[in-house]
Amino acid sequence: MLENPINMYLNDVFTVSVNLAGLPAMSLPIGLSKNGLPLGMQLIGKSFDEATIFKAGYQLERGANFVRM
Repeated sequence: MLENPINMYLNDVFTVSVNLAGLPAMSLPIGLSKNGLPLGMQLIGKSFDEATIFKAGYQLERGANFVRM
């Protein structure tokens, strides 16, 4: 995968714009698929509003009841 720059780009396509914009973001686990693979989501907030992202992430993680591996 590292040898293929297109695959590297496709893996980052959903995070690059947030990083370039300087927005706070958080990825967190929310459960498992039918095949047992981990599922996640990304929260994106307003500039300088990290506190809201932390609070929302905390509540979502608790609500998802995701078991640590």
